[in-house]
Amino acid sequence: MGYGGWAADARADESSRFGTEAFYAALGRAFVTMCAIVPVLFLIEAIDVALGPGTLDLAGGIIPRSGEGIDGIFFSPFLHDGWDHLYGNAVPLILLGTFVLAGGVRRAIWSTVLIIAVSGVGVWFIGDPQTVVVGASGVIFGYLGLIFARGLVERSWWHFAVAGFIGLLYWYQLFNVLPTDQRISWQGHLLGLVGGVVAAVVFRRKA
Repeated sequence: MGYGGWAADARADESSRFGTEAFYAALGRAFVTMCAIVPVLFLIEAIDVALGPGTLDLAGGIIPRSGEGIDGIFFSPFLHDGWDHLYGNAVPLILLGTFVLAGGVRRAIWSTVLIIAVSGVGVWFIGDPQTVVVGASGVIFGYLGLIFARGLVERSWWHFAVAGFIGLLYWYQLFNVLPTDQRISWQGHLLGLVGGVVAAVVFRRKA
């Protein structure tokens, strides 16, 4: 390994150690980045409202077992069923996304892609074909699973602490991985959680 690669690995290792200056710097950069990303979702929702509420949802949402809705696997996380739906997802997305992104930009991107794919493909196969599924909830549950599983595979106690803290804040949402409400895609939540655990294993930091 060249000096550049060794230095990059050393910086990544330092930023993953709780309490170090590099750790807090990475966390700060990640928080700023997430605060810049989430407003894009509000812009997309504003465009949807301007075109006619639900126009983009129908065009880019997942329609289970329909050829017309298969492209929604990757588009649906950017769409929401109204402002209340988006507001409910915005804060946990910023919180969880900050800690995921702080673990490394490349790992965060690939982990997000994997979570979206597992959640989206699963919803397309087993979701209700009479629905159009949109929202970032699958990604949010995926991030929660990712952070918790990183605590196991990377033996990082602070990942457990973050997952536990956010789990306590949104404990009532955790029941949404079960089939309780027809308007909630529990399939996307459950499979997003599974995708996050898989991503933690696949993209774990090597010792």
